[in-house]
Amino acid sequence: MRILVTGADGQLGRSLSRALDQHQVTGRTHAELDITDADAVRAAIVAVAPDVVINAAAYNDVDGAESHAELAEAVNVRGPRILALESTALGIAIVHVSTDYVFDGRTSRPYCEHDAPNPLSAYGRSKLAGEIAVMDANPMHFIVRTAWLFAANGKNFLNSMRARAERSELRVVADQFGSPTYAPHLARGIARLIDTDAYGLYHMAGSGGTSRYDLVHHLFALLGIKTRLVPVSQSEFPVAATRPPYSVLATIRDAEFVLPPWQDGVSAFANEVRQRI
Repeated sequence: MRILVTGADGQLGRSLSRALDQHQVTGRTHAELDITDADAVRAAIVAVAPDVVINAAAYNDVDGAESHAELAEAVNVRGPRILALESTALGIAIVHVSTDYVFDGRTSRPYCEHDAPNPLSAYGRSKLAGEIAVMDANPMHFIVRTAWLFAANGKNFLNSMRARAERSELRVVADQFGSPTYAPHLARGIARLIDTDAYGLYHMAGSGGTSRYDLVHHLFALLGIKTRLVPVSQSEFPVAATRPPYSVLATIRDAEFVLPPWQDGVSAFANEVRQRI
């Protein structure tokens, strides 16, 4: 299978290249392909002639989107729409990656694919609009919502916490819950998904849910980091964008696409970190 991956330099893009090594993968970084440029997208798709396009490109600055809504809209809505239109014109399937931030978090049970979105932030609104744009433009679509993505070589919450581990004490939010997702696990799930024609919406995130605090506590225990962790409320860290307090994801789709428990992802992450030290 020939596959075009956009956003190939991100933590998911790099993981996809490894997970799809049985296929002919062409990756395009943000610098190499501006997905908001219709002519550039058309040229890339014609040149690669892929069987499927995987869009891992996104504007992921959650707080930045509050003051740069036009940029978030361009990358998260217009870009995916262009990719979907150009791929459907050639009869090509598309995978578009979205987020748990399309939900408001005002529930106490995991969100499944049938739950109604209600984003609280400009970022969440742009990602939801991107989903709709892809669905409308290409019937051969896989919309994959994920959450709290991390990889050993990426810019993410776990690496941010590791970078601060030399402090004697860290205050970590304990009242925000989600589904931490190891990027290689998500990449392998997408690799299984594109071998089917079961188009539609999927939740693919680390199984189970946890708080930011318990996530860091688990990681630090695995790495033997002794920094004292103090659980605090989200209100102690004022930010521009409102986060959903509870956005654990679950799926009612085929069990084949259920990802491993989030703890397995953190363990794999910790092993990678130890190997690099």
